[in-house]
Amino acid sequence: MLGRTANGLYWMFRYIERAENSARLVDAGLRMSLTRSHLNEDNWEGVLQSSGVFDTYESLYESPNNTDAVDFLLREKSNPSSVLSCIESARSNARMVRTALTRETWEATNECYLDLKAMLARRVKAAELPEVIDAIKRKTGLIRGAFHGTMLRNDIFNFSRIGTFIERADNTARILDVKYYVLLPAVSQVGTSIDNVQWESILRSVSAHRSYGWVYEAEYKAANIADFLILNGRMPRSLAYSYDKIVSNLGYLAREYGERHAAHDTAEGTLNSLRTHSIKAVMDQGLHEYIETFISQNNILGQEISDGYRFYS
Repeated sequence: MLGRTANGLYWMFRYIERAENSARLVDAGLRMSLTRSHLNEDNWEGVLQSSGVFDTYESLYESPNNTDAVDFLLREKSNPSSVLSCIESARSNARMVRTALTRETWEATNECYLDLKAMLARRVKAAELPEVIDAIKRKTGLIRGAFHGTMLRNDIFNFSRIGTFIERADNTARILDVKYYVLLPAVSQVGTSIDNVQWESILRSVSAHRSYGWVYEAEYKAANIADFLILNGRMPRSLAYSYDKIVSNLGYLAREYGERHAAHDTAEGTLNSLRTHSIKAVMDQGLHEYIETFISQNNILGQEISDGYRFYS
């Protein structure tokens, strides 16, 4: 496959995943704001920092606040990680690799773009936010469903899935970091009903509330929730599950092309670490520090994949 085609597929699905996860990040911030008497500027600065776009936001607005931060994450075109920017980028990449996609996948992508462009043409009112966030998750999910149900399992499929799961791992880590490091309540509130409601909000933001209850028939505990979102290989948005899929799809590419790259060793090393670490070891290291290291290693893996498969040649 041409490097440009592999690049287009990889980034098409990274942007689709990022659009959904930007909406989930907004959801996480808004849900937690409902459990507090106020959500101050520092809190929204933390949400923007976790999404990696605070510097861009700061160049446009005087200070972070609920209304501007939500609008920035959903529809600001100068923010490359906003939902609207991501959907436009995903469609642009899809057009570039149109002949590599099934008709159903292309139509679902195009429909998602047209519907969300209309939906985000103006600032979203607070009362409409839950419906808009649900629509973003639903329409991006339809693209993945069409793709999964119609695409041949070949290198096209593999590059697309690798892009999906590298982005998903990054965003699950960032959403977890928002709660634990940025929006962590006062020490006196840790373990209280307020803290528990906020952890429940994090689970809901990654569609893991019910499945968490199936695995842990207990109250919300930081260590259990971190374990579920980081190390549980059955949870489809966990870091361990994402890396299992990355390693699997890189393995298919290695067999198809008859060669391995640095990315294979990096991905396998990360997966092995996720499988052998205990949540106690993670918490002892410091959850925020662990997440920062993970995000950095995940970025390195993305670059190694780009270099190994000559995405820009």
